[in-house]
Amino acid sequence: MADDQRSGPAALPPRGDAKTEEFWRNYLTNGDATERKVRAVFRAIPSSPRCKLCAAPFGGIGAPIMRMMGKRPSDKDPQVCNSCFAFIAKHHGGAEIELSLLFADIRGSTALAERMSPTAFRALLDRFYRVGSDVVIGHDGGLDKFVGDELIAFYFPMMAGEQHAARAVESATALLRATGHDDPAGPWAPLGVGVHTGMAWVGAVGDDSHTEITALGDAVNVTARLASLAEQGEVLVTTDAARAAGLQHDLPARTLELKGKELPTDVVSLRVAPGA
Repeated sequence: MADDQRSGPAALPPRGDAKTEEFWRNYLTNGDATERKVRAVFRAIPSSPRCKLCAAPFGGIGAPIMRMMGKRPSDKDPQVCNSCFAFIAKHHGGAEIELSLLFADIRGSTALAERMSPTAFRALLDRFYRVGSDVVIGHDGGLDKFVGDELIAFYFPMMAGEQHAARAVESATALLRATGHDDPAGPWAPLGVGVHTGMAWVGAVGDDSHTEITALGDAVNVTARLASLAEQGEVLVTTDAARAAGLQHDLPARTLELKGKELPTDVVSLRVAPGA
Protein backbone atom coordinates (compact mmCIF):
# COMPACT_ATOMS: atom_id res chain seq x y z
CA MET A 1 0.00 0.00 0.00
CA ALA A 2 1.22 3.43 -0.87
CA ASP A 3 3.09 5.67 1.51
CA ASP A 4 1.91 9.30 1.79
CA GLN A 5 5.41 10.44 0.92
CA ARG A 6 5.81 8.49 -2.32
CA SER A 7 5.26 9.88 -5.76
CA GLY A 8 2.05 8.87 -7.49
CA PRO A 9 -1.65 9.68 -7.11
CA ALA A 10 -2.61 12.79 -5.19
CA ALA A 11 -3.93 12.51 -1.66
CA LEU A 12 -7.51 11.38 -1.31
CA PRO A 13 -10.31 13.88 -0.76
CA PRO A 14 -12.33 13.61 2.46
CA ARG A 15 -14.06 10.27 3.14
CA GLY A 16 -17.58 9.90 1.80
CA ASP A 17 -16.93 12.25 -1.12
CA ALA A 18 -17.76 11.03 -4.64
CA LYS A 19 -14.20 11.84 -5.62
CA THR A 20 -12.98 9.48 -2.91
CA GLU A 21 -14.85 6.62 -4.56
CA GLU A 22 -13.51 7.64 -7.95
CA PHE A 23 -9.96 7.70 -6.57
CA TRP A 24 -10.28 4.25 -5.00
CA ARG A 25 -11.82 2.73 -8.10
CA ASN A 26 -8.99 4.06 -10.23
CA TYR A 27 -6.39 3.06 -7.66
CA LEU A 28 -7.72 -0.47 -7.17
CA THR A 29 -8.23 -1.18 -10.86
CA ASN A 30 -5.29 0.66 -12.41
CA GLY A 31 -2.90 0.85 -9.49
CA ASP A 32 0.47 2.46 -9.76
CA ALA A 33 3.29 0.99 -11.85
CA THR A 34 5.98 2.18 -9.45
CA GLU A 35 4.22 0.61 -6.50
CA ARG A 36 3.87 -2.73 -8.29
CA LYS A 37 7.61 -2.72 -9.02
CA VAL A 38 8.43 -1.90 -5.40
CA ARG A 39 6.13 -4.70 -4.20
CA ALA A 40 7.85 -7.15 -6.55
CA VAL A 41 11.23 -6.16 -5.10
CA PHE A 42 9.99 -6.53 -1.51
CA ARG A 43 8.52 -9.93 -2.36
CA ALA A 44 11.93 -11.15 -3.52
CA ILE A 45 13.64 -10.20 -0.25
CA PRO A 46 13.49 -12.80 2.55
CA SER A 47 11.55 -13.33 4.71
CA SER A 48 8.18 -13.89 6.39
CA PRO A 49 6.25 -12.51 8.12
CA ARG A 50 5.48 -9.67 5.73
CA CYS A 51 3.24 -6.67 5.43
CA LYS A 52 0.06 -8.17 4.03
CA LEU A 53 -0.35 -5.22 1.66
CA CYS A 54 3.03 -4.06 0.33
CA ALA A 55 4.92 -7.34 1.06
CA ALA A 56 7.69 -5.61 3.04
CA PRO A 57 9.54 -8.38 4.95
CA PHE A 58 9.47 -8.16 8.73
CA GLY A 59 11.86 -11.06 9.38
CA GLY A 60 15.18 -12.48 8.20
CA ILE A 61 17.72 -10.41 6.33
CA GLY A 62 14.94 -8.23 4.95
CA ALA A 63 13.96 -6.78 8.33
CA PRO A 64 17.01 -4.51 8.85
CA ILE A 65 16.75 -3.34 5.22
CA MET A 66 13.13 -2.35 5.80
CA ARG A 67 14.00 -0.60 9.07
CA MET A 68 16.59 1.46 7.21
CA MET A 69 13.78 2.49 4.84
CA GLY A 70 11.55 3.40 7.78
CA LYS A 71 9.28 0.36 7.38
CA ARG A 72 8.42 -1.81 10.37
CA PRO A 73 5.33 -3.60 11.70
CA SER A 74 2.71 -1.11 12.78
CA ASP A 75 2.18 -0.84 16.53
CA LYS A 76 -1.58 -0.78 15.92
CA ASP A 77 -1.71 -3.68 13.46
CA PRO A 78 1.45 -5.84 13.22
CA GLN A 79 0.14 -7.51 10.04
CA VAL A 80 0.87 -4.34 8.06
CA CYS A 81 3.80 -1.97 8.00
CA ASN A 82 3.61 1.45 9.59
CA SER A 83 3.49 3.17 6.17
CA CYS A 84 0.54 1.11 4.94
CA PHE A 85 -1.33 1.51 8.22
CA ALA A 86 -0.84 5.29 8.15
CA PHE A 87 -2.19 5.44 4.59
CA ILE A 88 -5.33 3.41 5.16
CA ALA A 89 -6.02 4.97 8.58
CA LYS A 90 -5.93 8.45 7.07
CA HIS A 91 -7.77 7.65 3.87
CA HIS A 92 -10.91 5.70 4.62
CA GLY A 93 -13.10 4.88 1.65
CA GLY A 94 -13.39 2.42 -1.19
CA ALA A 95 -15.24 1.49 -4.36
CA GLU A 96 -17.04 -1.38 -6.05
CA ILE A 97 -14.72 -3.24 -8.41
CA GLU A 98 -14.41 -6.64 -10.03
CA LEU A 99 -11.94 -8.86 -8.21
CA SER A 100 -11.23 -12.47 -7.41
CA LEU A 101 -11.44 -13.95 -3.94
CA LEU A 102 -9.96 -17.02 -2.29
CA PHE A 103 -11.09 -18.66 0.94
CA ALA A 104 -9.25 -21.66 2.38
CA ASP A 105 -9.90 -23.42 5.65
CA ILE A 106 -8.47 -26.40 7.47
CA ARG A 107 -10.80 -29.38 7.35
CA GLY A 108 -11.47 -31.17 10.63
CA SER A 109 -9.63 -28.60 12.73
CA THR A 110 -11.66 -29.52 15.82
CA ALA A 111 -10.55 -33.15 15.55
CA LEU A 112 -6.96 -32.04 14.87
CA ALA A 113 -6.96 -29.85 17.97
CA GLU A 114 -8.33 -32.75 20.03
CA ARG A 115 -5.38 -34.95 19.02
CA MET A 116 -2.76 -32.25 19.69
CA SER A 117 -1.59 -30.23 22.62
CA PRO A 118 -2.71 -26.59 22.48
CA THR A 119 0.90 -25.58 21.80
CA ALA A 120 1.23 -28.03 18.90
CA PHE A 121 -2.08 -26.88 17.38
CA ARG A 122 -0.97 -23.25 17.65
CA ALA A 123 2.27 -24.22 15.87
CA LEU A 124 0.26 -25.84 13.05
CA LEU A 125 -1.86 -22.70 12.63
CA ASP A 126 1.25 -20.52 12.65
CA ARG A 127 2.74 -22.70 9.92
CA PHE A 128 -0.48 -22.45 7.91
CA TYR A 129 -0.51 -18.66 8.28
CA ARG A 130 3.12 -18.40 7.20
CA VAL A 131 2.75 -20.73 4.21
CA GLY A 132 -0.55 -19.16 3.19
CA SER A 133 0.89 -15.66 3.34
CA ASP A 134 3.85 -16.67 1.18
CA VAL A 135 1.60 -18.30 -1.42
CA VAL A 136 -0.86 -15.40 -1.64
CA ILE A 137 1.77 -12.68 -1.79
CA GLY A 138 3.87 -14.76 -4.18
CA HIS A 139 0.91 -14.81 -6.60
CA ASP A 140 0.25 -11.06 -6.46
CA GLY A 141 -2.62 -11.32 -4.00
CA GLY A 142 -3.42 -9.48 -0.81
CA LEU A 143 -4.37 -10.98 2.54
CA ASP A 144 -7.70 -9.83 3.85
CA LYS A 145 -7.38 -11.70 7.13
CA PHE A 146 -6.89 -14.98 8.96
CA VAL A 147 -9.90 -16.07 11.00
CA GLY A 148 -9.09 -19.05 13.19
CA ASP A 149 -8.32 -21.86 10.76
CA GLU A 150 -9.38 -19.88 7.67
CA LEU A 151 -7.42 -17.74 5.21
CA ILE A 152 -9.16 -14.99 3.21
CA ALA A 153 -7.36 -13.38 0.26
CA PHE A 154 -8.24 -11.04 -2.58
CA TYR A 155 -6.78 -10.45 -6.03
CA PHE A 156 -7.57 -7.19 -7.78
CA PRO A 157 -6.02 -5.41 -10.76
CA MET A 158 -3.88 -3.08 -8.64
CA MET A 159 -1.83 -6.07 -7.51
CA ALA A 160 -2.55 -8.90 -9.92
CA GLY A 161 -3.38 -7.10 -13.16
CA GLU A 162 -6.22 -8.15 -15.46
CA GLN A 163 -5.41 -11.82 -14.85
CA HIS A 164 -6.52 -11.68 -11.21
CA ALA A 165 -8.78 -14.73 -11.61
CA ALA A 166 -5.92 -16.82 -12.97
CA ARG A 167 -3.67 -15.68 -10.11
CA ALA A 168 -6.32 -16.67 -7.57
CA VAL A 169 -6.71 -20.13 -9.11
CA GLU A 170 -2.93 -20.57 -9.27
CA SER A 171 -2.72 -19.59 -5.61
CA ALA A 172 -5.36 -22.14 -4.69
CA THR A 173 -3.54 -25.08 -6.28
CA ALA A 174 -0.18 -23.80 -5.00
CA LEU A 175 -1.66 -23.68 -1.50
CA LEU A 176 -2.77 -27.31 -1.80
CA ARG A 177 0.77 -28.31 -2.80
CA ALA A 178 2.35 -26.21 -0.06
CA THR A 179 0.21 -27.96 2.55
CA GLY A 180 1.14 -31.42 1.28
CA HIS A 181 -1.88 -32.46 -0.79
CA ASP A 182 0.45 -33.79 -3.49
CA ASP A 183 2.32 -35.88 -0.89
CA PRO A 184 1.38 -39.59 -0.96
CA ALA A 185 1.57 -39.53 2.85
CA GLY A 186 -1.18 -36.92 2.96
CA PRO A 187 -1.35 -33.22 3.85
CA TRP A 188 -0.10 -31.72 7.09
CA ALA A 189 -3.01 -29.27 6.87
CA PRO A 190 -6.10 -30.69 5.09
CA LEU A 191 -7.74 -27.84 3.18
CA GLY A 192 -10.91 -27.02 1.30
CA VAL A 193 -10.68 -23.97 -0.96
CA GLY A 194 -13.13 -21.72 -2.79
CA VAL A 195 -12.39 -19.22 -5.60
CA HIS A 196 -14.84 -16.74 -7.12
CA THR A 197 -14.71 -13.69 -9.38
CA GLY A 198 -17.30 -10.95 -9.05
CA MET A 199 -18.12 -7.44 -7.87
CA ALA A 200 -17.37 -6.35 -4.30
CA TRP A 201 -16.75 -3.18 -2.34
CA VAL A 202 -13.05 -2.94 -1.52
CA GLY A 203 -11.52 -0.29 0.69
CA ALA A 204 -10.34 0.87 4.11
CA VAL A 205 -12.67 0.39 7.08
CA GLY A 206 -12.35 0.92 10.81
CA ASP A 207 -11.09 3.82 12.88
CA ASP A 208 -7.73 5.38 13.67
CA SER A 209 -6.91 2.64 16.19
CA HIS A 210 -7.84 -0.29 13.96
CA THR A 211 -8.09 0.11 10.20
CA GLU A 212 -7.81 -2.51 7.49
CA ILE A 213 -8.35 -3.11 3.81
CA THR A 214 -11.19 -5.54 3.26
CA ALA A 215 -13.73 -6.72 0.68
CA LEU A 216 -17.48 -6.69 1.33
CA GLY A 217 -20.51 -7.95 -0.57
CA ASP A 218 -22.23 -11.00 -2.01
CA ALA A 219 -19.09 -12.17 -3.85
CA VAL A 220 -17.37 -12.57 -0.49
CA ASN A 221 -20.26 -14.65 0.86
CA VAL A 222 -20.28 -16.87 -2.23
CA THR A 223 -16.56 -17.61 -1.88
CA ALA A 224 -16.95 -18.43 1.81
CA ARG A 225 -19.77 -20.86 1.04
CA LEU A 226 -17.65 -22.57 -1.63
CA ALA A 227 -14.78 -23.11 0.79
CA SER A 228 -17.14 -24.62 3.35
CA LEU A 229 -18.48 -27.10 0.76
CA ALA A 230 -15.15 -28.07 -0.83
CA GLU A 231 -13.90 -31.50 0.07
CA GLN A 232 -10.47 -32.04 1.56
CA GLY A 233 -7.90 -31.32 -1.14
CA GLU A 234 -10.46 -29.72 -3.46
CA VAL A 235 -10.72 -26.24 -4.97
CA LEU A 236 -14.24 -25.22 -6.00
CA VAL A 237 -14.11 -22.49 -8.67
CA THR A 238 -17.24 -20.73 -9.90
CA THR A 239 -17.75 -20.79 -13.64
CA ASP A 240 -17.34 -16.99 -13.66
CA ALA A 241 -13.85 -17.35 -12.17
CA ALA A 242 -13.03 -20.39 -14.31
CA ARG A 243 -13.98 -18.53 -17.48
CA ALA A 244 -11.96 -15.46 -16.47
CA ALA A 245 -8.98 -17.67 -15.58
CA GLY A 246 -9.11 -19.54 -18.89
CA LEU A 247 -9.51 -22.96 -17.31
CA GLN A 248 -10.09 -26.02 -19.48
CA HIS A 249 -13.70 -26.83 -20.33
CA ASP A 250 -13.41 -30.54 -19.47
CA LEU A 251 -12.90 -30.10 -15.72
CA PRO A 252 -15.30 -31.91 -13.37
CA ALA A 253 -18.34 -29.68 -12.89
CA ARG A 254 -21.37 -29.62 -10.65
CA THR A 255 -24.16 -27.32 -9.51
CA LEU A 256 -24.40 -26.30 -5.86
CA GLU A 257 -27.17 -24.89 -3.71
CA LEU A 258 -25.41 -22.30 -1.57
CA LYS A 259 -26.91 -21.28 1.74
CA GLY A 260 -28.74 -17.97 1.42
CA LYS A 261 -28.64 -17.96 -2.41
CA GLU A 262 -31.88 -18.26 -4.41
CA LEU A 263 -30.21 -19.47 -7.61
CA PRO A 264 -27.87 -22.47 -7.92
CA THR A 265 -24.16 -21.86 -8.45
CA ASP A 266 -22.20 -23.70 -11.14
CA VAL A 267 -18.64 -24.66 -10.24
CA VAL A 268 -15.70 -26.69 -11.49
CA SER A 269 -13.43 -28.77 -9.28
CA LEU A 270 -9.63 -28.74 -9.14
CA ARG A 271 -7.31 -31.07 -7.26
CA VAL A 272 -3.58 -31.80 -7.17
CA ALA A 273 -2.45 -35.38 -7.69
CA PRO A 274 -0.13 -37.04 -5.16
CA GLY A 275 3.40 -37.16 -6.50
CA ALA A 276 2.62 -34.67 -9.29
